[in-house]
Amino acid sequence: MSQGDERGYGGNEPAGHTDDAYSTLGGTRQTRTRLPRGGDEGDGYGRRPARNSRSLIMVVGVVVLLIAAIAFANQGGGGDTSGNGAEKATDAAGAGPTAATGTKPVQGRNGTIASGFAHDEQGAQSAAANYAVALGSAEMFDKTQRDGILDAVIAPASVEKFRTTLDKAYSIGFFRNVGLNDDGTAPAGFTFVSRTTPIGTKTTRASADQTTVEVWCSGLIGLAGEGSTKPVTDGWFTITMELQWVDGDWKALTHSQKDGPAPVGGDNRASSADEIAGAVNGFGGFTYAR
Repeated sequence: MSQGDERGYGGNEPAGHTDDAYSTLGGTRQTRTRLPRGGDEGDGYGRRPARNSRSLIMVVGVVVLLIAAIAFANQGGGGDTSGNGAEKATDAAGAGPTAATGTKPVQGRNGTIASGFAHDEQGAQSAAANYAVALGSAEMFDKTQRDGILDAVIAPASVEKFRTTLDKAYSIGFFRNVGLNDDGTAPAGFTFVSRTTPIGTKTTRASADQTTVEVWCSGLIGLAGEGSTKPVTDGWFTITMELQWVDGDWKALTHSQKDGPAPVGGDNRASSADEIAGAVNGFGGFTYAR
């Protein structure tokens, strides 16, 4: 397959996308993404990307659109924040380290997603970590799989709002901007990569049945393959989820994201497209839990 066969730039951007690299769906500007400089100047950390700035702006713009769509779906959402017990704000300085607690973290699974989390702060953190992985996965680009993910991780009161907004966001124009076919599949000879990896979690507010959790993550997105104009890039971000205890498990009411904290980049040699594709296909994911 030639480079020209891969979906690329052009006038097929989804509704709400503008030339402003920081714009979000509907102009809400709820998420800001810092873009590296193009050319040979690197990104301030000594890294010299082998891709042009326009390609990177397009890929990052797509991620911003997704996060904005999720945030838009939750505007005005949520429920009673009082819960059944006294609500408390958790001091960040008093948060425990991300280490094993010795408590069994999860009892089962809903399809491929962990479920049956404990009805406490640890259970809420475990749920948020697993849900961050699911909502940032390549499976979200397939309508059937996306609906299954939303049913598994989103609270019933919010799921239809999420579904309606995301169905509009995952449009043909959107797929083309990411380099995918019109049906959301990867072009022949390419592997689409979209993965989120939790680094740590903390509770920022908690009551008996409603808890807010932050998940610090790294992520990958792009097309792996020879001649890709949308190469796989990495990023660092923090996801905030408000979770509600519903029918014996934690479910997400809201989802938002902000940049960082991001470490200084190392001097690692960028792997070839084949190496990245092989890693994505050869290394499976995890169930995340405290």
